[in-house]
Amino acid sequence: MPIMSTQDTGCSIVPYFKIAEGKTEEFKAICDRFVEKTKTEPKCLYYRFSFWEDVAHCREAYADAEGLLFHLENVGNILNEALQIAELIQLEIHGCEAELAKLREPLAALNPKFFVLEYGFRN
Repeated sequence: MPIMSTQDTGCSIVPYFKIAEGKTEEFKAICDRFVEKTKTEPKCLYYRFSFWEDVAHCREAYADAEGLLFHLENVGNILNEALQIAELIQLEIHGCEAELAKLREPLAALNPKFFVLEYGFRN
């Protein structure tokens, strides 16, 4: 078994949103609120939005599964607002199996793809 899969508890969530036509600026304003709210989370490692045409991607990672779940609870109201003008078209969760096991049931309704960390390092 690769060493990193048991030592690195970091979890990343990889959502892609398709923004409704004419709603990009409104969605970007919501992104500002996501960022401000997420800045208060002690287990957030990074949090950024990028855009391609009418698709937004949030690049985000947390120290562990607990941090990821806390984030989703923390921004739940904002996420619900964003989903009124954008569709979640893809969702990936990346992490070691021990942390992913803590996320499979709570995130099942979102139908994510779970990617198991097996190789790599962190500086």
